Amino acid sequence: MKRERGSLLASFASHVVLLAAVAFAVYPLFWVVSLALTAGGAPQAQIIPLPTHPSLANFHAVVGHADAERGWIFGMQLFNSLAIAAATTVAALAIATPAAYAMSRFDFVGKKGSMAALLATQMFPGVAAAIPLYLLLNAMDILDTRSDLVLVYATTAVPFAIFQMRGAFDAIPRDLAEAAMVHGATRFGAFVRVVLPAARPAMAVTALFAFMTAWNEFILAATFLSREEVFTLPVVLQRFVGEHDAHWGYFAAGAIIVSIPVMALFYWLQRHLVGGLTSGSVKG
Repeated sequence: MKRERGSLLASFASHVVLLAAVAFAVYPLFWVVSLALTAGGAPQAQIIPLPTHPSLANFHAVVGHADAERGWIFGMQLFNSLAIAAATTVAALAIATPAAYAMSRFDFVGKKGSMAALLATQMFPGVAAAIPLYLLLNAMDILDTRSDLVLVYATTAVPFAIFQMRGAFDAIPRDLAEAAMVHGATRFGAFVRVVLPAARPAMAVTALFAFMTAWNEFILAATFLSREEVFTLPVVLQRFVGEHDAHWGYFAAGAIIVSIPVMALFYWLQRHLVGGLTSGSVKG
């Protein structure tokens, strides 16, 4: 009897702790939603964040931002973020996947040195190289364009992707590719048909992190971009909170809109991640 009572108390205490942790994590989200649905005015101090006059005016103001000469500006900015993040993800996977496979499977001169150099690039934040990057992009005449951000983001995404993919390739048995080659496949065919499907979970995680890094980056985008039609969404959100004025409703509505593509990508890749983990290459 005492043992059952003790287990019930432990279960109740664990549930209370978990509910408190969930409330602590979700409470700021309630504030964001409340601000996004409250038209105009500054946020009011209240324990339970409920919109005073629920309205979609903030979303309409953010999404409907347009100009008579340039057209739908928010649509351009949304396209900029999507194009830059997608191009960075594709570039990171296209460069890092064969490079990581070579570092995992082959021995060559400079292998250890190259890995140390890649690790060194991860030790410095991107903002530390903002001025040299600015000068290089200006000399290449691609400053204030989408291409400059793709190039800059890829320089940080590729080393991270190589480390991620190399660990995945190290965990895949070499016997799988060798067995495919024994049955007539070329080395490249074994890599495409056997190794890559087995590394699908790592590729999904790498793509997600590369996309999120490029999608959420603000400092370099604000430094290299000056025209409103080429702004990315993080730069747009910063413009809603200025030194002398702050449109918190617009900021909250924009933050919700910005988070939607990332959540959609996460759930889509999560499905592929689970599929890749459950469909292994070796059947016992």
